[in-house]
Amino acid sequence: MTEQIKLEMIQEETFLTEEFFNQQWQIYQKVLKNNYMGHQEIYNVLHELLVKHWQKPFTMLDLGCGDGSFTTQALLNTQIAEYTGIDVSVPAIEDAKKNIAVTGCQGNFIIGDCWELTNELAQNEQQKFDVVFTSFALHHLQLEEKEDVIKNIKNLLKPGGIFILIDVVRQENEDRDTYVQRYLGNVKKDWTLITPQEYKMVDSHISSRDFPETQSNLKSISEKVGFSDFECVYRDELDTTQLLCFYL
Repeated sequence: MTEQIKLEMIQEETFLTEEFFNQQWQIYQKVLKNNYMGHQEIYNVLHELLVKHWQKPFTMLDLGCGDGSFTTQALLNTQIAEYTGIDVSVPAIEDAKKNIAVTGCQGNFIIGDCWELTNELAQNEQQKFDVVFTSFALHHLQLEEKEDVIKNIKNLLKPGGIFILIDVVRQENEDRDTYVQRYLGNVKKDWTLITPQEYKMVDSHISSRDFPETQSNLKSISEKVGFSDFECVYRDELDTTQLLCFYL
């Protein structure tokens, strides 16, 4: 195989990967716009939590920050002093810079894999945060990987800090296959504006990449890695999404 053919194959693969990402991003934006995953309600709860808990300036690390649009709304009129966002998507980071700027806090942004960078930051021990936050991302990892990430997050928190997790959560005694079918059933019923092709992409994504834990599994991890307390602050009506706090 010539170098030219190899180069063309790499370019084609890169194009297809970017095109697939763009399609997924467009679907996700439609989901956000129509509040199919309940972002409006859960980020309102996040805002109230931050206002209640932090009456003095605080710092936040946001893992898998995306474009930061909903996080920005949650941070408005809080005591946020410094925000650090990590995401693998360059376009998302560029949008996040503009969105977070509205809060008036210092914004720092890192492009890369948030889980790998969490490990690096925890090992370096050069910077710690009052709040570490991640939303709809941790469930893509396997159980042992989640435990490693949560342990790293604990090591990134200042004394009295909080790890805030927004994510999909399985019901107690519900296996993964049952969860996937239940979630996709809700998608078919409630996500009325997605096209059949978009539904196929959602189905493929959830079926291949979603590995949510039960609340009790996450609580066990919190105790194992050394958090002092664990609380479910919010649970949606469909019993698929929760806002969980891990208190140091």
